[in-house]
Amino acid sequence: MLHVSRMKSTFIAGLISALGVFNAQAADLTVGANIGNVPWEFQDASGKVVGFEVDLVNEIAKRLGKSVEFVNTPFNGLFPAVQSGRINMAISSITITEKRLASVSFAQPYYDSDQSLTVTAASGITGLKDMGGKVVGVDTGSTGDMWAEAHKGDYKLGEIRKFEGLQPAMLDLVAGRVDGYISDIPALLYYAKDKPELRLSSAFRQAKNTRSCSTRAIHLPQRSTRLLPR
Repeated sequence: MLHVSRMKSTFIAGLISALGVFNAQAADLTVGANIGNVPWEFQDASGKVVGFEVDLVNEIAKRLGKSVEFVNTPFNGLFPAVQSGRINMAISSITITEKRLASVSFAQPYYDSDQSLTVTAASGITGLKDMGGKVVGVDTGSTGDMWAEAHKGDYKLGEIRKFEGLQPAMLDLVAGRVDGYISDIPALLYYAKDKPELRLSSAFRQAKNTRSCSTRAIHLPQRSTRLLPR
């Protein structure tokens, strides 16, 4: 536990140092987030924005002595918003990929997660092998989206239907408009924890021989090269 605490403190300290450099002229940190991305950033019963990544950013802002504003942004819009300077940084369980590293920067990674297929309990689907010819839902531009497009032929997937967030995808899943939904395990477990009509049928990685499918980090402007993971 002490080791984890030290790692977290080191991560926050490094990020604070970099943000203090390129944000010296700003009074506040403007953070883009796809609100509704449980358990990372979402609204509680009172409407307050909460979640793991929200807590992380709030702690960074506290140590910097700055205020922070969260801007609700569709996942696919986070990258151009950072690159154009409309926001200082972005969160939303963003995965570090080689393709993204070609045009954007990331802070030190802080979480790893595999992907999972969620189906209805009554569907009879036990895994990806049962998804031949069926409709699979993904979030636009997400790791699940990239995985589904890359493996559509391997599993003979039918239509890949793209959504802007977990909530509308899950509503379509329950209504029978899609047969399965691919996303990160933490989000799916959190959403389905009190919904017996849903279940996670299988977990898988983005590529073979990799430690994890998704390595998460805060997304920063490309000029923040000193924050690239080593």
